[in-house]
Amino acid sequence: MRFTNLLVLVICICFFSCSSDDSNEEDPGSSENPTTDGNPPPVIDYSTLTPPTPPEGMKWQAVPELTDEFDGTFDEDKWFKPLWNYGVPVQMRAENSGVADGNLWIQATLDDGAERWFETSRVQSKTQIKYPMYTESRIKTAHISAYNTFWLNNGNISNRDEIDVIENNSNPSCDCQPDFPWQMNSQYFHVVNDDTRRAKGNFDNRKLSDDNPSQGVPWNEDYHTVGVWWKDATNIQFFLDGEPAGSVVSAREFTRDLNIIWDLWTFDADWLGGLAKKENLSDDSINTMKVDWIHTYILVEE
Repeated sequence: MRFTNLLVLVICICFFSCSSDDSNEEDPGSSENPTTDGNPPPVIDYSTLTPPTPPEGMKWQAVPELTDEFDGTFDEDKWFKPLWNYGVPVQMRAENSGVADGNLWIQATLDDGAERWFETSRVQSKTQIKYPMYTESRIKTAHISAYNTFWLNNGNISNRDEIDVIENNSNPSCDCQPDFPWQMNSQYFHVVNDDTRRAKGNFDNRKLSDDNPSQGVPWNEDYHTVGVWWKDATNIQFFLDGEPAGSVVSAREFTRDLNIIWDLWTFDADWLGGLAKKENLSDDSINTMKVDWIHTYILVEE
């Protein structure tokens, strides 16, 4: 009887040991496993909750032209610097952006005495993309009264499709936007012959899950990962630090492929948080927006 029990115990141990070994051989999260279509697997950080779980029968595939770790130099095959201006006092300059120390950076500097005294820059993708797609970028804002932006756009003031993932201002000067250091300003615009459709999908990072280490951390104090899942012609879901963070539904269908853009700009308006203070533009510890990386994916069939 004792021998029989011992034999059963040995067989059970062998069975569970073999089952455990087999499950590790085909880990779907392993970077060593190629995808079935011959393309490299998506660059996914499985320690976070992003990118979101794809629909059944679909998978995320990385888009190399819109993915960059910014560990080397400015990649002119992927990015360029369009220098069209916003309103006064913004002056776009190519030399106010670049890649260094593992970051894409955009710096605001002062041209005192000039009408356009807020010197800054913009970086835009050469490649365009359309739904269904997901893009996310890890960003630390400049701590000045300005919009640090990450957005998608194609068109002009009168005709365009636009998705603003963030327009974040961690240091509003107007004394009228007390939530801005934590508020993720997100929205869409759809404009046809100056007829605008628009809706906001803002989110406050103090509402992140209690176990999320980024909960309540102001935009300038650490990097935050912001993203958008452009699901279809009308549905747009924003993400913040691995969690859903507001959504919008367009009143009209999006029809254009969009470029990805980062920029840094100010304006004398309460909706932006007020004009940047000139003295802050000479402080290199707070006048620079930093982008650690961008990861972009499209949905493909499994």
